[in-house]
Amino acid sequence: MLQFREKGRKHDDPDDPPRRRANDVKGHGTWDNDRPPIVGVVGRDSGQVRLHVCHHSDRKTLVPFVVAKTQPDCTVNTDEWRAYNTLSDTGRTHVHVCHSFGQGEWARDDDGDGIREVHTNSIEGFWIGLRNFLRPFRGVNKEHLSHYVAVHEWVSNVKQVTDDFLRAMMWRFTPNPT
Repeated sequence: MLQFREKGRKHDDPDDPPRRRANDVKGHGTWDNDRPPIVGVVGRDSGQVRLHVCHHSDRKTLVPFVVAKTQPDCTVNTDEWRAYNTLSDTGRTHVHVCHSFGQGEWARDDDGDGIREVHTNSIEGFWIGLRNFLRPFRGVNKEHLSHYVAVHEWVSNVKQVTDDFLRAMMWRFTPNPT
């Protein structure tokens, strides 16, 4: 689990030295307990990713995000987190796999064709990539986390480096033709 501390802010409490401030709180993170949740969707066909750093991982936060970032007729694959239970009320097909201890379900074949189409492997793999992207920074202030996440989202969504892409990246260095 990534820890987001107050990097860059002065720490004045002598009874709480910096090396002992680890946040080992169990359960879902929140903005208030310094483990801000990052909600995300990834398109199975398009590969496009949409991310958002939020304050809570509750139904009020997750369902509107998923509704805004997906098509009404899509199938949404999630884990068993109860905040997703009302997704089927939004016109989306909601299927889930149960990662709970003892269940051991990571992928499921619902239609019997031999392909396990119900899984969360796409987004789970993306979270590993995001964690690896953030690791060299050795902690990110939660106030700036959304900027780091936006950069990783943008880089992940750029599927091909084209001349237009390079021009957009180099606009500042383009000589003025006048």
